[in-house]
Amino acid sequence: MCDLYAERFGIDRDATWYLAKLTEELGELQAAYLATKGAQRGAVSENVARQNLEDEAADLFGFLLVFAEWQGIDLADAFANKWGRHLPPAVE
Repeated sequence: MCDLYAERFGIDRDATWYLAKLTEELGELQAAYLATKGAQRGAVSENVARQNLEDEAADLFGFLLVFAEWQGIDLADAFANKWGRHLPPAVE
């Protein structure tokens, strides 16, 4: 998706772009969340507001994956190393 987006809009994906997209998507997620609480919802129904929240969460996650790939980060390993070290050992 990211490749199609960049090609369609003629975007040179540099460090500024990657970080700006994450910031943009986080802002959109925040606005969508606030809409689920009634702020700035306008004529959008509760169901539509919820769908928008889910869509924006997916966008943020997607761009985080793109950023991690660009930086050579295996997010599954990074997550397990960062969060997993605080969990008790698994019982077999």
